[in-house]
Amino acid sequence: MTALITLSHGSRHPQAKEGIRALTEAAAEKLGVEWADAHLEFDRPTLAEAAAALSSPRAIVVPLLFTRAFHAKVDVPAHLTEAREHCDLTLAEPLGTGPDIAETLHKRLRIDAPSASHATLFPVGTSDAEQAANYARLADNLARLAGVDVSVVQATRGDRRFVDRHTHVLPLFVTHGTLLDRIPPHLSASGPLTTDLADVVANRYRTAEKDA
Repeated sequence: MTALITLSHGSRHPQAKEGIRALTEAAAEKLGVEWADAHLEFDRPTLAEAAAALSSPRAIVVPLLFTRAFHAKVDVPAHLTEAREHCDLTLAEPLGTGPDIAETLHKRLRIDAPSASHATLFPVGTSDAEQAANYARLADNLARLAGVDVSVVQATRGDRRFVDRHTHVLPLFVTHGTLLDRIPPHLSASGPLTTDLADVVANRYRTAEKDA
C-alpha cells in the first residue's frame, strides 16, 4: 500500500493543523490508504517524522501549495531528501492554480454567496511575478465559471485594497491562517477551503501513482 502524506507550509494559527488533518483524512478516505500530515515549519510532524512513523513502505507526498515559488522550489526538495532516509517517497504535483482549483472556488462561491455580483480572490501572496500572473489567470477562470467579475488582492502585498464594497472574498487558503484577519470585517467572506480540496488532493495522488 502506498500512503498519502500532505505537506503544508505550516502556520502559527491554532486551528491550522486541525484543517490540514481534516483535509488529509478526507482525501485518504477517498483513496483507501494510510495517511499522515506533515509541515514545512511551525507545526509538527516534519516530513521526515511523518515518513518515519508510517507503516507503509511507500508514500506519495502532495504539497499543499498553490504556487511554485520559494517553498516549492527550495523547501520541499530539501525536506524530501531528508525524509527519503525513512521511506520510499514520490513527489506529486502541488495544488497549483489550475482549472480544478477554479472549479473548487466556484462551488464554494455558489454555496456561500450565490447572488454575489463580484468576487475577490484572496491568496497569501508572492513576490514571484510568474506566480502572481497565475493568480490573475485563476481569477479569470473563476470569472468565466461564475459569470461575475473577480479581482485579486494578495494578503502579503502592500496594496490590499478591496475595489468593490459589495464583493465576496474567496480566500485561496488551504486552512486557517493569521493572514485571514486582513480581510475587512464588513465584507462577506468564505472560510479556508480545507476539505473542499479533498478531490484535488486525491487526484494529485492518483496521477503521481500512475506516473511513478
